[in-house]
Amino acid sequence: MIYFTADVHLGLDAGPAGPAEREERFVRWLRSICGPDTEALYLLGDIWDFWYEYRDVIPREGVRVISAIVDLLDAGVKVYYVPGNHDIWLYSFWQGLGVKVLQQPQTIELCGKRVLLGHGDGLGGAAFGYRLMLSVFHNRVCQKLFSTLHPWLAFRFGTDWSNNGRRKHGGYVFKGEDEPLYRFCRAECEKAAAAGKPVDVCIFGHFHDSVDMPVDGSRLIVLKDWIGGGVHFAALSSSGEFSVR
Repeated sequence: MIYFTADVHLGLDAGPAGPAEREERFVRWLRSICGPDTEALYLLGDIWDFWYEYRDVIPREGVRVISAIVDLLDAGVKVYYVPGNHDIWLYSFWQGLGVKVLQQPQTIELCGKRVLLGHGDGLGGAAFGYRLMLSVFHNRVCQKLFSTLHPWLAFRFGTDWSNNGRRKHGGYVFKGEDEPLYRFCRAECEKAAAAGKPVDVCIFGHFHDSVDMPVDGSRLIVLKDWIGGGVHFAALSSSGEFSVR
């Protein structure tokens, strides 16, 4: 089995039971898939609500999650991490553990299926303000300046920013064929089909909404977040069958 999940938002004080329960739920799921039947796990961004790596400091939220991921690696499971807009700053910690960090979008052949995957933010276009914010977040000079802040201050700034944004924007409903991500996937599927390498499945996170819809002969899956409760993931079996929960 190959598993995909996104938008756990560890550390975010939201949801019916709060961050501690969400972390426990996620750890239980990670431990449940740790075994010989699991080939790989794809973390499609925003696993942490705010992740910033200093040279010698990482967030303390989700330490048990890190332990569970190390157990997966030790069991021979390949783990891939696609940064989201809340955990852009993956510098060296995860690579040092053996996790492979991938930048979106990626098209990968898995179990005989060609899978287009990523976090989903900004693909197909975004508002100017959002694109400007991402350019600042990705700018190396800005990152170095941010690193001069004491971690106590930096992490409080980051988590407050996220919480304020969550309160301001609330929930999101995927806009179907009007969504920029849908248009992006359709264009990518058309190009891939013209090249004789059609995409079978497109899978993303970011939108905090559960989506499973056709797109130009392919299938678009958007994974639901973990904030509201439940266990949310997609799984690809060795037979090439996708299931979504």
